[in-house]
Amino acid sequence: MSRNQVYSLLALLGGFVLLTAICSSLAYAGWWLSRPPEIPTVVFATRPPVGAESNAPTPGLDSAPFASPTPRPGSGPFGKIVYVCQVFKTSANDQICIMDADGGNQRRLTTENRSKHFYPSLGPDGLSIVFSSNLHGQGVYDIYEMDLSGNIKRLTSGIGILTAPEISPDGTQIAFTRGDGVDKTAVWAMNRDGSNPREIYPNGWDPTWSPDGAKIMFASAVPGYGIQLASVNLDGSGFQRISNLPDLRGRNDWSNDGRWLVTYSGKPWRRELFMMNPDGSSPFQVSPAGGNSQGPGFSPDGGWITFTSYFDRYNDEHGCEIYIVRIDGSDLRRLTNNDYCDWQPRWGP
Repeated sequence: MSRNQVYSLLALLGGFVLLTAICSSLAYAGWWLSRPPEIPTVVFATRPPVGAESNAPTPGLDSAPFASPTPRPGSGPFGKIVYVCQVFKTSANDQICIMDADGGNQRRLTTENRSKHFYPSLGPDGLSIVFSSNLHGQGVYDIYEMDLSGNIKRLTSGIGILTAPEISPDGTQIAFTRGDGVDKTAVWAMNRDGSNPREIYPNGWDPTWSPDGAKIMFASAVPGYGIQLASVNLDGSGFQRISNLPDLRGRNDWSNDGRWLVTYSGKPWRRELFMMNPDGSSPFQVSPAGGNSQGPGFSPDGGWITFTSYFDRYNDEHGCEIYIVRIDGSDLRRLTNNDYCDWQPRWGP
């Protein structure tokens, strides 16, 4: 073979290699543009990191500007989280569980298999839990208090369908939702021992205390705005609409340092967590998109949020797990990993 023939063969091979590289690049670019949306990497708090990719569509609630509050330096998850564990895979037999804030020491507290227990909340001392249950009859939901060993005391009897209890910051009162069993829910309060139950506001649900205990925040149907967060004084005066979010649901929280509010909104399977200033201004999405996130609550130091989401088993009715995330939206961690639903988390000391 002559030298010219060798050069011609090498030129032909080089052109073929170049053409192959160009085709590969175009194919990769096409895949990149059409790839499914990714769910952020989820880190088990007590397990090895895992990557969680999903084909779940991204929710449409992304119109609010995203801000980046700064978590407190060195702040890590501490305290305990109480939550509903659906060990029997049916809401009719919900149970109350508790775990450390890093996901460790998970254990069931309630023991009555045939009753429903839900809406748990830890007291400010971290030693007792209030919750709603039908322990004393189907269709009759009262407020109960329980210590961390599972010893239960009934606080109410016969005043309505009672849910969503929360103990005041000074530990002396409990706010809760009272339903009439038809179509009305109202915000009520009572003394810590269940005495002096009274209506605070006639239209609302899912109450939360302000850090100073002077106001109660809750979800309410506000004329012209739909369901929004609102607040009143303890005597029911001074009603103030706070939020202006589409499709707001209810469960909310007020950080102990008074800096932030958090709630959730969105269509079914498109729900996300939103934080805002205490006056409702500058709302922004804090949950990583795509998990159908809901039911948020702040950590005692205000640097983290615990919530229910479906990042790892989207569209599975038993796929909800408990997660935590920093208030700047970083460091997402999954705390539970069961074949049943874990939901309604509330953080305490």
